[in-house]
Amino acid sequence: MSTFDDRETAFENKYAHDAEIQFRVNARAHKLLGLWAAEKLGKSGDEAEKYAKEVVISDLEESGHEDVVRKVSGDLGDTSNADEIRAKMDEYLAEAKKQVMAED
Repeated sequence: MSTFDDRETAFENKYAHDAEIQFRVNARAHKLLGLWAAEKLGKSGDEAEKYAKEVVISDLEESGHEDVVRKVSGDLGDTSNADEIRAKMDEYLAEAKKQVMAED
């Protein structure tokens, strides 16, 4: 293999690794947001975990975080608003990145 091929393969591997890390960070942040929302809804234990999984799955509807914000906002109703949910999302994205990077 030539040096160019080696560099190309290394770049592709890094891209795949970075994409996997970002996926894990997003999933972790959505789970944390789901647990926060579950607490606001009065859920705990297995019920809170189940709700958090629903929030994670809701991210598969479209690119970005707005599908998650819509789900959580709809579920929380008047107890929260989209701006508060987005602020929590930003907070949990930073926390999730720390957690995932510590695991890697």
